Amino acid sequence: MKVRINPDKCIACTTCVAHCPVARVTPKFLGPRMIGPAYERFRLLALAEDESLTYCANCKNCDITCPQGVPVSSINMLARAEQARKQGTNLRDWVLAHGELQAKLLQIIPASLKNFGMLNPVTRYVLDQLGIDKRAPLPAFAKKTFRQAFKKIDQGSHSRKVVFFPGCYVDVYDPQTGLDMVWAFNKAGYEVISPDEFGCCGLPMIANGFWEDGKKRANNNLAELAKWREQGITVVTGCPSCALIFRDDIPEFYPELVEKHGLGRLEDAQDFLMECVERGELDLGGIRNDTEQPIVYHAPCHLRAQGNGLPGMELLQRLPGIKPVNANAGCCGISGSYGFKKEKYDIAQEVGSELFDIVRKNPCKYASSECGTCRVQIEHGSGKKAIHPVSILRMRMEGKTDPVVDEL
Repeated sequence: MKVRINPDKCIACTTCVAHCPVARVTPKFLGPRMIGPAYERFRLLALAEDESLTYCANCKNCDITCPQGVPVSSINMLARAEQARKQGTNLRDWVLAHGELQAKLLQIIPASLKNFGMLNPVTRYVLDQLGIDKRAPLPAFAKKTFRQAFKKIDQGSHSRKVVFFPGCYVDVYDPQTGLDMVWAFNKAGYEVISPDEFGCCGLPMIANGFWEDGKKRANNNLAELAKWREQGITVVTGCPSCALIFRDDIPEFYPELVEKHGLGRLEDAQDFLMECVERGELDLGGIRNDTEQPIVYHAPCHLRAQGNGLPGMELLQRLPGIKPVNANAGCCGISGSYGFKKEKYDIAQEVGSELFDIVRKNPCKYASSECGTCRVQIEHGSGKKAIHPVSILRMRMEGKTDPVVDEL
């Protein structure tokens, strides 16, 4: 690997260990300090990698809490990439890292058949043998992708423009959230552009050790982002992980691409909508339905890692009748595809147990979170449906108490 992070800023205070959700529940992970900055010195001596490395969830809680600003998770991801280069990767991790590619290859097959093929007991048994736990809450394919549905939307005429980066989860599994985003931006007076040139942000590839695949994705996305930056049009996303990789990971891991294309930044869609409210572009004063509706809000780890507050929570607080409660329960445990893996499923459930308990005990009908896989994990662990804050915004502005469902 050409990129190397100096571990010497680490003062061995173990603050990261105290806040690591994985180290809290299993001894299989030595902890972020030991497997990150401390072990990096052994890596410089070309010693064998510790197998505990694979148990890092890349949740970024170590980065959030480090008083010295050591990018501990980045050290771990670089080490994982080097380990994959030397030892190779397995089929299970390839499958979990390349969901977007699989969706494209299967796009001619109706969603009902894809879901039967992927979620029936026989397939789940085969996947379990492959290393994807048969109990894991694999999301179902949507009837149409967001991109397919987006092309049929009549947005009307708007003087302002905004570009939307949907991310894989919204595009393939949850297009309704993407449609709710478009609806909200249209209400604020913005025409939404969502270029086909955008692909997976690359984080699933990086987290699973497919470094070069992640680099190709970064190169393509940065090239497209550069076009809109030159036109002065803001690019937003509703996915915290997508925003984080462009802000932190890509400049750190692929600096040569940033030098080539410039920085690619995705603005938080909820933050952007809050600004629309403040500017008077999005009027929440006309909401007539003020029936009290409790909501448990979960802040994704990758949102907190950005240090820009909780704009999704703030948006919910501005909605008449919505009574959001911040779960403040730390990591949900899923960490992208981490909680799907057979050897990590029970760990992920234990990590998220406090959050699940809070959601179950709250009288809310719905929980809310910006992250797609966090929502999957919350539903799996608590039994209650979880929806995006912008979906709740649309629900309330349309005078409903349940999420709007568009015809796909």
